[in-house]
Amino acid sequence: MPHFIVEYSGNLEDKLDFQPLFERLHEYVIGTGQFPIGGVRSRAIKVDHFRVADGREDFALLNMNLKIGHGRDMELKREVAKNVFAILTDWMKPVTDEHYVQISFELTELDPELKYNQNNIHTLFK
Repeated sequence: MPHFIVEYSGNLEDKLDFQPLFERLHEYVIGTGQFPIGGVRSRAIKVDHFRVADGREDFALLNMNLKIGHGRDMELKREVAKNVFAILTDWMKPVTDEHYVQISFELTELDPELKYNQNNIHTLFK
């Protein structure tokens, strides 16, 4: 952990380059020293079927969820959420300057008893 998951409306497809965003997000969370580098991952999922507000074709949406493992204090979670949202909205600024877009973000802390994973990448960074 952490995992960045972005869902975006299909009408943004030709306006977005996710790799610079993912690079900034990874650098930030790794730089906090609170998240293991081997667990950081990002993905973007285009949503072809959507409706925003009154359904105008040029209205768009982008939602990011940051999932983190359990155990970090609220102060850190608030700081990370605030800074990740700032990175996201800064990256989106060229688009929001020209288009109507609903941007949302949520940080989710996973329950340690209900989360399962297997990751052999961690051993590369020890």
